[in-house]
Amino acid sequence: MDTITSTSASLTLSLRAVPIRTISSSISLTSSLLFPRSHSSSRHRLYSEKRRFSNFPSTVPKFTVSCGITEINESQFKETVLESERPVLVEFVATWCGPCRLITPAMEALAKEYEDILTVVKIDHDANPELIKEYKVYGLPSVILFKNGQEVPGSRKEGAITKAKLKDHVDVLLESISVT
Repeated sequence: MDTITSTSASLTLSLRAVPIRTISSSISLTSSLLFPRSHSSSRHRLYSEKRRFSNFPSTVPKFTVSCGITEINESQFKETVLESERPVLVEFVATWCGPCRLITPAMEALAKEYEDILTVVKIDHDANPELIKEYKVYGLPSVILFKNGQEVPGSRKEGAITKAKLKDHVDVLLESISVT
């Protein structure tokens, strides 16, 4: 049986009919491994590395949820969705949600195609926690159709969806509520 031991962690390897050996090692990372050797002092190396990367943004740019579709918040929800005379398709999204970004073009195309009979709005998940709690939005993106201030039964769809499937889903819903 072989035994290998390091100073940072312990690892034991078992093999049959092999004599025991112990190997110890330690690795230290010095500034010479982290920075090029062309600089003379450690302080100068740190300064030049900081200067080299200072052109990069310190924060990651955020995806914005407002695009061709109107973005609303909790205070606008009652007037825009619940009191609307026409059906309203509400999309719950978040800035950090990859699938939300995937369906954005499909939602925008759907909003243009159905602009005469349907209103399409977006709600930012993180900025509107009360709506998320009230409508029990557990997955993102979530799409819910509202008619006469009520959620249309069976209208809730969660996750990324293709434009064709989204269009089929909305067509069935609009037909069920007699709006085609």
